[in-house]
Amino acid sequence: MSETASSFMAKSTVKAADLEHRRKINYNIGKYNAVVPAGKSQFSNINLVRERAKNIKWKALETLDKQLELFETNLAQRGGKVIWAENTEQAQQAILAICKEKNCKTIVKSKSMVTEEIKLNDFLETHHIESVETDLGEYIQQLDHEPPYHIVTPAMHKSKEDVAKLFHEHLDTPLNLTPEELTLVAREKLREKYTEAEIGITGANFIIADIGGIAITENEGNARLSCAFPKTHIVITGIEKIIPSINDLSLFWPLLATYGTGQQLTVYNTIVSGPKQPNENDGPEEMYVILLDNGRTNILANAKMRESLYCIRCGACLNACPVYKNIGGHSYETTYSGPIGSVITPQLKQMGEWKHLSYASSLCGNCTEVCAVKINLHELLLENRHESVVEGDAAWGEKMAWKMWKRSSLSRKMMNIGNRKMKNWMVNKMFKGWTQHRGDLDFSEKTFNQLWKEKH
Repeated sequence: MSETASSFMAKSTVKAADLEHRRKINYNIGKYNAVVPAGKSQFSNINLVRERAKNIKWKALETLDKQLELFETNLAQRGGKVIWAENTEQAQQAILAICKEKNCKTIVKSKSMVTEEIKLNDFLETHHIESVETDLGEYIQQLDHEPPYHIVTPAMHKSKEDVAKLFHEHLDTPLNLTPEELTLVAREKLREKYTEAEIGITGANFIIADIGGIAITENEGNARLSCAFPKTHIVITGIEKIIPSINDLSLFWPLLATYGTGQQLTVYNTIVSGPKQPNENDGPEEMYVILLDNGRTNILANAKMRESLYCIRCGACLNACPVYKNIGGHSYETTYSGPIGSVITPQLKQMGEWKHLSYASSLCGNCTEVCAVKINLHELLLENRHESVVEGDAAWGEKMAWKMWKRSSLSRKMMNIGNRKMKNWMVNKMFKGWTQHRGDLDFSEKTFNQLWKEKH
């Protein structure tokens, strides 16, 4: 077992037994489940909408090279600059070079999972550049020196009492502040940073090829401020976020809002297609868009796994997953947790080191059922398992156990051998690996085959 797998097992075992943690998560996900039906009500045929969204993403990724080149051409016409980054290091160095050129000391950053993926805040800190999270949930997590817990709601695992205590410890506020008062405190602190920052960094929910723009959807407006206040705006986004046309947003924006937060549409929806133009008064003087690969073309080259790049990061699969709801986001120790994280992480990183995530699933299919763009997530989890075996990442003991199971399951005589006690002993006592993190199996006294023969 790899070190990451051992750590995952240890952390998930602790979290699954933490009843208070599970109470908070189920409470917050319960509130999400209560509002999603209202968001869905705006669509006359939600399944048709999901199917259309999936087809648009299919078209975009099948022509990814052309779409990205079109985006770059159109953005450049309005003064924007595109930087292509193959990996984390190239993305980090590109941002550092811009920071040095602008003599940057402070950055304001809106919510972005890609910046978490490349560990941007830690990297900038080593170069003595302050990077301030402006999303409230991300700001809370930054104060607590924790990574985001959830793709959409970074501080989902914290109660209002937890946040009040955190603000008291770090910002010297009273312990009895209400959520509204805590929000105002964060707002006051962050407003100062917007005016100080030389550079603003955002992600992108979508890259729009035909206009050379990026689309951002949010509920707080911090991304707009991060774009507009500083003189330099840096966008960093994965190449899979491309969509062919601005017209596609009429489908994707409400779809993302519904599956992400249960809203019909989020509060702030912004399209940025370049720096401030000669006839404009507001906006950054320079705009850079860093297009990050970081393993995505490896997934693109895999015909079966390519579908996972359709993901619009709504987080619905996390909210639906019984495993995630019990072990929490931090147990995964990856940027992308839950079912989608379990699918893409072994592909973006090393299969042998991360294959355990694809086994941390009940294969109930609930993730596939709720996916906004109909990704067959549970099938892709199985595909990862298959790839790990083909690549030789399975341990010798595991291979032998499944070889014996396959041979016996294909032989009716072997399946009928032995009584209930002997079978229970073999699986629960002799092969302890199966029951180490599962309940004991309890075989029936007779197999179905034996019962059928007795009846007929």
